[in-house]
Amino acid sequence: MKLPVLFVSTLILLLSFSECGSTTWFPNIVDSFTNRTSQITTYVREKGRNLKNYYVQNVRTKINSYLGIHPNHTSTTITADVKDKDARVKRKFRDFLEDVPKREARGKISDETENTENCGIDDPTIQFSTPQLIAFNGYPAESHTVMTSDGYILTVHRIPYNKKGPLKSVPRKTVLLHHGLLGSSADWVIAGPKKGLAYILSDAGYDVWLANVRGNTYSRAHVSRSIDSYAFWNFTFHEVSQHDLPAVIDYIMDIKGWDVKINYIGHSMGTSIMFALLSTKPQYNKILRAGFALAPVAYMSDIKSPLKLLAKFSDNIAYLMKLLGANEFLPQSTVLRWLSKYACEINHYEAVICENSLFVLCGHDAKQFNKTLLPLILNHTPAGASTKTLIHYAQEIKNEGRFQQFDYGTTGNIKQYGQLTPPEYSVHKITLPIALFSAQNDWLSSITDVTNLYAQLENPIAHYIVPLKEFNHIDFLWAVDAPTLVYAKLLQLMEEGIGRRTSMYTTAVESNVVDE
Repeated sequence: MKLPVLFVSTLILLLSFSECGSTTWFPNIVDSFTNRTSQITTYVREKGRNLKNYYVQNVRTKINSYLGIHPNHTSTTITADVKDKDARVKRKFRDFLEDVPKREARGKISDETENTENCGIDDPTIQFSTPQLIAFNGYPAESHTVMTSDGYILTVHRIPYNKKGPLKSVPRKTVLLHHGLLGSSADWVIAGPKKGLAYILSDAGYDVWLANVRGNTYSRAHVSRSIDSYAFWNFTFHEVSQHDLPAVIDYIMDIKGWDVKINYIGHSMGTSIMFALLSTKPQYNKILRAGFALAPVAYMSDIKSPLKLLAKFSDNIAYLMKLLGANEFLPQSTVLRWLSKYACEINHYEAVICENSLFVLCGHDAKQFNKTLLPLILNHTPAGASTKTLIHYAQEIKNEGRFQQFDYGTTGNIKQYGQLTPPEYSVHKITLPIALFSAQNDWLSSITDVTNLYAQLENPIAHYIVPLKEFNHIDFLWAVDAPTLVYAKLLQLMEEGIGRRTSMYTTAVESNVVDE
């Protein structure tokens, strides 16, 4: 009986995202299912063909030439090539960067492959903003405007109470979610009810606040700086930690009272911001209740992301800004297109994924990825980031995993900090109870680096390793099984309290047992 029930459930689920969403007759259900499947298939194939053609015509030939691979290679020759592919890629990447100015003009991708608005899928929800998605799913949605101490205008979204709550009263339990690099508040709701963390927390009785970093889709304004100016984009996650996050936390406390205790959940860069804040503004260790770091990024000595290829050039800030975009990180820069070829195989819907900068830098888990979310993800990601932030992370990698402020070079550091090297973030001085969540297949947040981070913390709650070897950086947001693999443990730690410390060894052993 399980198969028929599963089939019917699948039909109903797909129908809920159909154009009307209210069909009641079985023939219409079949039609909706067929049409929806056809639309998605057509969409991904069309995007895949466009991108594949682009790569064949403009990139693959050049890449193959650089790597010494020719179309008439035999399987034996190709096998031999693979043995030293990594070293050759690194060497040719350097050659690529040196030769980039000559190819930049003729390497531009067409608007057809960049535009997702005319993707052929007649589903208005794809274009919905974060509060529209929240409201569409039956939850109360609010938008709040917050101004930072240095003049940036931020938009913070909120789900104040559970849609099923009888009294519609705002609970005292409060949680602030902060997205990662290239993300936005939409990251937490894209997966939908029962899957998206924002909805799960709301159902659990939390007042849910969703931050948006300066420069992303919802926070692209300043009291005096033009968005087209270098001054607007002259920031990294450090400035966000010093201005944006404190402003949002203070705003929530103004609304709810200064005795409220806020739980903080960050993903990727959202964790870097938390660590930077708590180590430089120690008063927030007492203001917050606890911190929960999903795929924490602080020390970056052991990563798989193609971002490491940029690390060796991170000293030449001006050059990297020319390559990646002088102000805002350009999702379609020549360098990113090269990295996407290095990181991905181009075929069907994966072509669209590989063209998206978030997946290129963070990886992709085909087994855990819900393909039906792809159109919605493409409409919201990348949401915007400063090139300087990307360079900051590249510096972290080059400087042997030192978690430090932006490196301006010897002269610039003396001017900026009064010393030859950038100040390190004193993670060991953080007293807030913090739980770390890591994955074995994470390109940016390795088990080695997270273990090092755990050892540095003064008051760690736990280091939880996701019990699935394929789980990666992006899976913390949109994996099919994220609710059971990650969020259940997260809620357990949030509800149990913050006084109990779980050892790394016990957590790791528990995870391995589950995985077997």
